[in-house]
Amino acid sequence: MIRVFVCSCFGITEEQVREHAAEGACTPRQVASASKAGTDCGSCVRRIQGILGRGGCPRRTALESSEPVLEPSVEGVAAAALSTASAATAA
Repeated sequence: MIRVFVCSCFGITEEQVREHAAEGACTPRQVASASKAGTDCGSCVRRIQGILGRGGCPRRTALESSEPVLEPSVEGVAAAALSTASAATAA
């Protein structure tokens, strides 16, 4: 097995970045929180972005393939605000 190092400062490999992505890290900052990669000299941040952009993040892939979530209607938001306001004045 060939180890391809992404972060030479902390010895983090591509495989480790993919593992962190599989556990839910979808941004370089989240990978850094899990492994310290990208927190010293910062030269690996673009490589981490590239790995995450190549399908290293299953959560991002699932989000991109799903249907868009509908925003709540203005009427529903207004009704919820009115009921909250009337409950606060009644108390």
